[in-house]
This record gives sequence, C-alpha cells and structure tokens, in this order.
Amino acid sequence: MFLDRFHTIEDGRVHINALQASRFAKEIAGDFNPIHDPDARRFCVPGDLLFAVVLSRFGLSTAMTFQFKNLLGDGVALEFREPAPDTIEVCDQNGKVYLEVTRSGPVTRDETLIEDFTRCYVAASGKNFPHTLQPLMESKGVMFNPDRPMVMYESMSLALERLDAVSLDLELHDADLEANGKRGNVTLEYRLLSDGQPVGEVAKRLVLGGLRPYCPDAMAGVLEEFYRLKARGVDYGSTP
Repeated sequence: MFLDRFHTIEDGRVHINALQASRFAKEIAGDFNPIHDPDARRFCVPGDLLFAVVLSRFGLSTAMTFQFKNLLGDGVALEFREPAPDTIEVCDQNGKVYLEVTRSGPVTRDETLIEDFTRCYVAASGKNFPHTLQPLMESKGVMFNPDRPMVMYESMSLALERLDAVSLDLELHDADLEANGKRGNVTLEYRLLSDGQPVGEVAKRLVLGGLRPYCPDAMAGVLEEFYRLKARGVDYGSTP
C-alpha cells in the first residue's frame, strides 16, 4: 500500500521515524508546518498519518471517531490494541495512548477505496492552514502566536452513507472558531462527495493556542514563512 514508505514494522510494532513523518506531511498532506520537520525541536508525527495507518490496518467503517490524546515523537514503537470490539487504541509499550478510535457499522477493507478516501481526507486536511484558518482567524479578530504557532489536532469523525463510493472529493461547507481567552476551538465540517453527489460527512476539530488580537503584519510574516517552506519542498535527506 502507498503507506509502506511512511512507516516500518519491527517485531509486530509500528515505527514512524521523523523523516518518514515529514515526507508524509509534505508529499501527501501538503502540510509544511515546521513541527513536522525532522530537526524540529518539538517534532511530532502528523495525526493524519496515524489516522491513515489505522484505516490501512483495520479498514474503513461507516461511522468512526478519532480522538488524539498525545503528541507522538520520533521512532516510538507503537502497538494497536482493541480493548473492546468497537475500540482501537494506538499506544506505546508503556500503555501511553496517542490515538483512540471508536467505530460502528459495516466495514470495508477494499484497499483502493481506503487509499482514495485517505488521500482525499488528508489532502483537504493539509489545507487547514493557511487556506481555511487564516481567513477564519481574521474574521474573528484573533490569531495564534506568530513566533510559536500552536495548532493541535483534537479529533475527527466521519459518517458514510455507503462504502462503494468512487471519485471522492471533500468539500468544506462550514468553519467556526470559538475564542476563549488564549485558547481557540475550531470546528471544520465537510461533505464527502462521490461523482459530485454527497455520500457522507466529515468533521474535524482543532485547538489553537496562544491567541492574541489579529495583526495583519504578523500574519503576513507567518504566511511568508509558510510559502518559503513550501517552495523549498521536501528535504529527503538520507533513506530511512
């Protein structure tokens, strides 16, 4: 499967190193957040990569909720446990949970459909910043700390009408930001389309930290750095 380049399996456990995670963020998600760079001081594996690995291992159900519990660092040995019939936990050998998944309804293991859905969702997710978040923050008159932007993935959920969809596309139809002091709660709602017809809904929730009044000049600097990183592209470095 297309995810083989972005993780390895040793002794039955999944390992994601920093270079693999960075490649996934840039190549698949179009996400150039510096926190996913291999040499980042606060490096973390993209939540969307964990999401993708879960789907590849357990299949796609018509109803699923993903709750991100902790940030995942470089090269942690991951175990995928099923503490209950409809629950999946992604954790380390000490039991620390990074992702909790609940699911219900029919399930498909069709690799083509799962890859199409994964690529569709992750590509839309990668457009969160700046395409969605920047105008949303501007409209609410707030922004994150430009020197240390904090955008955390809290959860996502999906509800599908059927599991035989083709030509998938994800269309954003609502975005909201609720500011509470220095914390911002973002909700993004999408329609899943198959050949242009709605076949499901997807919702994603993010947390913004260090909120302050919106400053156009400061945001311009953040955008300039984002596009500089994007223009630099993928730094492949050595082969993992």
